[in-house]
Amino acid sequence: MKIEIQNTSKTYLNGKKALMDANITLEPGVYALFGENGAGKSTLMKILAGLLKPSTGKILVDGQEMSPLADAYREKIGYLPQDTPIYSNFTAAKFLSYLATVKGVPKQDVQTSVMSALEAVNMTEHANKKLKSFSGGMKRRIGIAQLLLNDPELLIIDEPTAGLDPKERIHFRNLIASIARKRIVLLSTHIVSDVGSIAREIILMKQGRIIKQANPYELLDEIATEIWTVDVTDQELLELQDTYQIGSIQQTRQGKNRVRIISSQMPHPKAVQDEPQLEDLYLYHLDERSKSA
Repeated sequence: MKIEIQNTSKTYLNGKKALMDANITLEPGVYALFGENGAGKSTLMKILAGLLKPSTGKILVDGQEMSPLADAYREKIGYLPQDTPIYSNFTAAKFLSYLATVKGVPKQDVQTSVMSALEAVNMTEHANKKLKSFSGGMKRRIGIAQLLLNDPELLIIDEPTAGLDPKERIHFRNLIASIARKRIVLLSTHIVSDVGSIAREIILMKQGRIIKQANPYELLDEIATEIWTVDVTDQELLELQDTYQIGSIQQTRQGKNRVRIISSQMPHPKAVQDEPQLEDLYLYHLDERSKSA
């Protein structure tokens, strides 16, 4: 499956331009959608999910123009918002069986679809347990399972790791990597490290526009000379914070502050260049201070 979003914009009735001239090409693999609140991520995802009609532009599926509101398009889509309602007194199997019926899975195929979805998310042993007993990570896996019931070709997931502990986040990342082998998976998140490592491409959005779309390594190469580290005193740290974008601060054994700085110029006489990370990429493109320093 190949999806092309061409010159797509969305202006709401109040005049707010939520999405402006978006152009994206999606093929099987994981796409990480990064941006601050209000950047247009949710609008883009809702358009792709067939929940919102764009003001202008078009969507091509395998080269053919298709309305995101058409049933033929929606059958190819699985959408999981951040807050997905579940029926806590249902068992996992009963809940998924209900959703399979709603999604139009033929009655004779419901059980097979449910068990296949549970197996895909490593939850078969919990099939007959009530959802109210599940942890946040288990509920999120059930959310992914419901997406797989009708075997969609495009999965759209909003804030997939919100509320999960570190162990659950690792399990979720591995799960997404495995199910994306033959599907397009579009993820929106604020936790860059959770999905950046498995992303085929990273899409950066700012103020309703897509400002970057590329392979993570290509994007990191672009800022290879912009990342610095230096050990400084508390007073020096305050001075640096007034001028530069600070990526992170760590205490050293000597009682100093090891500061990671994003800047196009050497921020301190003792600063040395460091290898860029995905968090640096996020700050570099989405925080104006890193550009002005």
